[in-house]
Amino acid sequence: MVAQSRCNLKLDKEGVTLNQYFNGLTGKVITRKNSFYNKARQIWNRAVQRFPLAIVYCNDKIDVANAVTWARQHCVPIRIRSGGHNYEGYSIGNDVLVIDISNLNSLEMIENHLYVDGGVNNKQLYDFISSQGYPFPGGTCPTVGLSGYASGGGWGLSCRLLGLGCDSLVELELVDAEGMLIKANSVENKELFWACRGAGGGNFGVIVSMVFRLPPKVDMVTYFQFHYPDTDQKKQAIFIEAWQKWLKDLDQRMTAQANVYHSQDDNFAISGRGLFYGTEAEAQCLLEPVISLDGCRLTLESLSFYEAITKIGETYPCSGKFKSPGRFAVKPLNPQEIYEAAGLIREVPIGSVYSSINLYSLGGKVSEKSPDETAFFYRDASYIILIQSAWEESQYALDNKRWVNRRFKYIKSITQGSYVNFPFGGLLDYLEAYYGGNTKRLQAVKKTYDPENVFRFPQGIH
Repeated sequence: MVAQSRCNLKLDKEGVTLNQYFNGLTGKVITRKNSFYNKARQIWNRAVQRFPLAIVYCNDKIDVANAVTWARQHCVPIRIRSGGHNYEGYSIGNDVLVIDISNLNSLEMIENHLYVDGGVNNKQLYDFISSQGYPFPGGTCPTVGLSGYASGGGWGLSCRLLGLGCDSLVELELVDAEGMLIKANSVENKELFWACRGAGGGNFGVIVSMVFRLPPKVDMVTYFQFHYPDTDQKKQAIFIEAWQKWLKDLDQRMTAQANVYHSQDDNFAISGRGLFYGTEAEAQCLLEPVISLDGCRLTLESLSFYEAITKIGETYPCSGKFKSPGRFAVKPLNPQEIYEAAGLIREVPIGSVYSSINLYSLGGKVSEKSPDETAFFYRDASYIILIQSAWEESQYALDNKRWVNRRFKYIKSITQGSYVNFPFGGLLDYLEAYYGGNTKRLQAVKKTYDPENVFRFPQGIH
């Protein structure tokens, strides 16, 4: 509200109306005087509450170019938003122009390539390709924007077989800092293309279209879930150790996620789920090392890829309040480190409805590329480990954030890098943490394509 008063005062003193001030923006412009403003400024993580100067919903590439040009002319910082799923809220900000590309959502399939606009989300993509029998190395949450997902690398439940989302990207178009539309692929602007595969969204421009190579068609996949109720710290530690050993030689047709958690309904428990590109019988055999502890409940279903990914997507809420930073487990954790990691969630934060350590499997096709083949550096990691807490009442936000911040210090001490799609605002060495040995090369790309740092945001490349 303070920011709104400053804006109105400035406009009144200069004798400029809101319509005059925002002249030059095309598309649907939402300002603080619009009744839709409070809804429009929300992102998926409702723990982030920020108040932009305006939000422009772009309907085409020209609207995006006009928004970039307007922001430069008026010295207004830019934020780029597609699905609005940046965990730290870097797609929104106070007194900024939010360039929202969610209305850029057309899709087209030509032979074995998928042509998508920059605002397409996972659900739109899966709905489109489902009738053709194709799987896709996309994300699990249906409303995540594909451009942000893929440009950050793109972990999903097919990545060990099909690679990360960015590994299937063959071309993109973006609006650069000059408001110009440029194309990037393995031949044209190839350094920019390299950078946009793993360095996170928003650093080099506004991605407005992408071309992906589609994988081979599949008839059925096996969707599996397992659950261990009522687990103590020792059992949770035994599970994490088993998980870590299991991943070393796991068939790359299987990708899984596991949660060691506390919730209001389940108390302390373990759960997991994933996809296997094979039969139920094969899946059950492969899962044996992580379902062999006493008390495991396992379900296996043979489904089409679309049925399976839709079933997973239905488990996600429309929004939430949470803190969730993620790190890469590059070296195996020793038994003491595992036991202490499992103990991080034993003291439940005040007001938390869900707190956990989440494990996301890597390896397989992900590790077949070298760390410098794309900007996604941590190819050798075995899995991602994430610490999180979620709450419903805003009065508990500070307690839960502090809980995560304290425990993140230990997670950081036993891991070697942070996943840019699971960001953490408390990182002081964030460039090195996100990009490792690719940092200097990414900074060179930034200087080439955005020398004035037009596309700047917290933890952006500079």
